[in-house]
Amino acid sequence: MSLALLTAPVAVALLCGLWLRLARSGRWVDTPGHRSAHRQPTPSGGGVGIVLGLAASVWVAALAGVLWPPVYGVLLGLAALLMLVGLLDDRYNLPALLRLGCYALACAVLMAALYLVVLPRAGFPGLPLPLWLQLPLLALGLLWLVNLYNFMDGIDGLAALQAFLAGMSGALLALLAGDPPLALMCALLAACQLGFLYWNWPPARLFMGDAGSVPLGFLLGGLALIAAAHGTLPLACWLVLLAAFITDATWTLLARWRAGARLFEAHRDHAYQRLARYWNSHLAVDFVLIALNALWLFPLAWTILRWPQFQLFLVILAYLPLLLGMAKLRRLT
Repeated sequence: MSLALLTAPVAVALLCGLWLRLARSGRWVDTPGHRSAHRQPTPSGGGVGIVLGLAASVWVAALAGVLWPPVYGVLLGLAALLMLVGLLDDRYNLPALLRLGCYALACAVLMAALYLVVLPRAGFPGLPLPLWLQLPLLALGLLWLVNLYNFMDGIDGLAALQAFLAGMSGALLALLAGDPPLALMCALLAACQLGFLYWNWPPARLFMGDAGSVPLGFLLGGLALIAAAHGTLPLACWLVLLAAFITDATWTLLARWRAGARLFEAHRDHAYQRLARYWNSHLAVDFVLIALNALWLFPLAWTILRWPQFQLFLVILAYLPLLLGMAKLRRLT
């Protein structure tokens, strides 16, 4: 397992370095526009290195004797397909309905795999809903997470940092809950972000693009569903660990809908974008995310694991200050 954990960041860093050379020679760059948070043309598509590095580290772990449950293979395979869709979108700007259809299909296939292989007959433990209602609602939730993660990839380091923090937090909680495969997969996903952050730490030399943000949202949501299906970690734990991204993306979408703006048009209205402009620093926003997770969200997620009977109260407690912060940040231009 230690070899796999070492392989993950090294493989991603090397693959991203190779991709950076290919992107420069092929002019695969993100050119800044009036809504962009960067000022220089920057190579994109580094998510290829993240997903391939994760696959390599999972393979190394299997060679070392880790017996991965089949659902993890389904999750990783679907993430690779979403990486390809994101790569094509980065390059050719695919129609929105086509992208959404691909995302929805991946979510539906994962839910079907969970239903056929993992879920008990009663459905997800702890959810007071019938199975026929659980499956479509959770599939829609996963689809929203895939899209919102893409929306939140707008400044240097932020999306990879969120994946690292949620992955490491999930790994620690899974160890406490006694689920070694889940803990290792979460840790490998987190370790991969370190390799990418070598290139993406402010000021970024490489962007992950849709090839990275889309599969990352899918992987995090998929791990949350797998953990809940096994009865290892309540979904509430992941709602808290991902609360910063969920709050910002959902609040901003609703605010733009109320204002009559085009919902899927590129914009600079997210709270993290406002803060980055106000402070003139991507790094400062990244450190806020680190502090928020370390000092507030992870302790609450651990508390949910320890006392699940209070999970609804603790989820509300996690989101309340974030919502108040969103209301205040709307005043920033």
